[in-house]
Amino acid sequence: MNLLYKLEREQIIKATISEAWKFFSDPKNLKIITPEKMNFRILTENLPDEIYQGLIIEYIVSPIFDINFNWVTEITALEKEKYFIDEQRFGPYKFWHHLHKFEIISDSEIKIIDMVHYLPPFGILGRLANYFIIRDSLNEIFEYRKNAIDKIFNRNAL
Repeated sequence: MNLLYKLEREQIIKATISEAWKFFSDPKNLKIITPEKMNFRILTENLPDEIYQGLIIEYIVSPIFDINFNWVTEITALEKEKYFIDEQRFGPYKFWHHLHKFEIISDSEIKIIDMVHYLPPFGILGRLANYFIIRDSLNEIFEYRKNAIDKIFNRNAL
């Protein structure tokens, strides 16, 4: 049995790499692609328009049962227009590592790859919570995110 759980998502958007990077590297845009029911609020003041390695961002989020959690993430690695990694420093998970990767398909299409490795707290109770609640909740959040991103970038598709 693996220690960590993994969630992977891929999505193709109609954008140049610079357009995609500009949107996804602006931490204020995270609220736009997060479900309202999560009561997501950024607490960090004076956020830059573009993330940088070492940036620490504080949030309040209610991922399950309307329970507020303080969440602190750090941008731990970044290569402009290629990828960035955010890691939880404090929050609801025992471990959280989220890779955001961008691959150029053409001049006007980008593949976005999200790879999250996570571990709930509380040992076996956390594993049970993952099986019954957390896994489905994360899938729902990332499905919402996919649909929100489609509306922003792919509205002229079809």
